[in-house]
Amino acid sequence: MTVSGDDTLRRAVAWAAGVEVGAVGDLRPASGGDVSMAFTAVVDGQRCFVKHLDLPVPGLLSAEASSLRWLADAGTATDPPAEAVPLPRVVGVADVVDGDDTHRRRVGRVADVVDGDDTHGGLAVLVLAFVEEGRPAADHDERLGRGLAAMHRAGADGFGAPWAGFVGRLPQPNDPTETWAAFLGSRRLWPTARIADERGALPPGTLEALEGLINRLPDLVGPPEPPSRLHGDLWGGNAMVGPDGGPVLVDPASYGGHREVDLAMMQLFGGFGPAVFDAYDEVFPRADGHTDRVALYQLHPLLVHAAMFGGGYGRRARATIDRYA
Repeated sequence: MTVSGDDTLRRAVAWAAGVEVGAVGDLRPASGGDVSMAFTAVVDGQRCFVKHLDLPVPGLLSAEASSLRWLADAGTATDPPAEAVPLPRVVGVADVVDGDDTHRRRVGRVADVVDGDDTHGGLAVLVLAFVEEGRPAADHDERLGRGLAAMHRAGADGFGAPWAGFVGRLPQPNDPTETWAAFLGSRRLWPTARIADERGALPPGTLEALEGLINRLPDLVGPPEPPSRLHGDLWGGNAMVGPDGGPVLVDPASYGGHREVDLAMMQLFGGFGPAVFDAYDEVFPRADGHTDRVALYQLHPLLVHAAMFGGGYGRRARATIDRYA
């Protein structure tokens, strides 16, 4: 079923992609948007996947576009170049900036800030090259492990990122810090726990217990490592199979951080076989004691889920805090 009568959405897609409105057609609803509505479209002759926020969160789609581009550059950021896991190509993004009528358009590597007008329609859209889903090849897991290791080894300039951070619609500060322990405590655990607590999702006394854990983080986070280039939200639903049977990563929430964050998230909800981790360790072996840190690095996603969904996630987060504090 096509999306009929939505000229505003067509204009937004055209504006983001830098094409004429007449070059956008065949808009159809699609699955795949957790915090946004999703569509497929033909944009200037190529099939695209479009995310659309009807209630825009300023900076959210721009952050995802920045994450996708940064991770896509990982293969060329190492010497010699390595084959990192591919991601969908960003065609363009139109986003709300600071909650007003100003919009940002990004096409390729060019970023412009322009005054909003009725050509854009006030919609936030992210336009990606469509990735056809395939069946996993025999070496899919090995390719995922090696590619993820290459992505992590590409590194980052520091702990943090120059764009705003989000997981779902939750803000995640990306302001850089000097150390990984400081970033984990002040940019991930504490802000997310505060949101979860305000929503009544944490047991009484959890914030006080978390303060004690944060004070101990320098002794808990593992041996010092340079910042890795992280996906940032690597559960099974964000790793799809591409048309060649290999892995494709989607929906990143990227920043420079400790690589065990991604690896712990992969183990929180399952979906990744042991061959993935074996292949990873062949390329980029994990530091001693990494198994003891898995639960620590699962604390942040548990707090995210507590803030977003409530239920038993808050109790699981508190149990993890008590284990390490």
